[in-house]
Amino acid sequence: MLGLKLPTDPRWVNIVEKNIEEILTDHAFCEQKAASTAISLIVTYPELSELVTAMTALVKEEISHFNMVHQRILDRGWVLGRERKDDYVNMLMKFFPKGGSRNDQLVHRLLYAALIEARSCERFRLLSEELEDPELAKFYRDLMVSEANHYTMFLKFARKYGDELEVVNKKWEDLLVFEAEIMRDLGKKETVHG
Repeated sequence: MLGLKLPTDPRWVNIVEKNIEEILTDHAFCEQKAASTAISLIVTYPELSELVTAMTALVKEEISHFNMVHQRILDRGWVLGRERKDDYVNMLMKFFPKGGSRNDQLVHRLLYAALIEARSCERFRLLSEELEDPELAKFYRDLMVSEANHYTMFLKFARKYGDELEVVNKKWEDLLVFEAEIMRDLGKKETVHG
């Protein structure tokens, strides 16, 4: 369903289990960045009312997810750590050339967001199935459903706002192939995407 070309090695969960505090901090910042992305799309494309309405709802949802992750950090007697660099997102964002039309930039941003949500969904599924902590496993199962909805929403908007559906679909397929190459070198850290 997600279209990912390279699944995460299930042994990644073993790395995560050795440092739950680290994954929770990284996850909290992923939720905050997702909310920021939605706000940025509202600010940049205010004339796209359907997108603005969807992004407004997404901001609320992502901030509530941030709060839920933060609460789990506090419940364990920890504090939210500092933001981590996201190598995955930094590498991914190099795929599409800078510049281009305003519309191309929108489509590229939506495709990036769709792929990040798809990978998050896939990682959350793994955590929900493999984590030994039953409370965290259930938490990640619930979030997995949300991430899948976000992935399909972003992809739908990319296809809606793209000039030609075939061009958008080709860009999506090419981005998926590129992402698989990135993933070959990741999966060795207790981060949501790394």
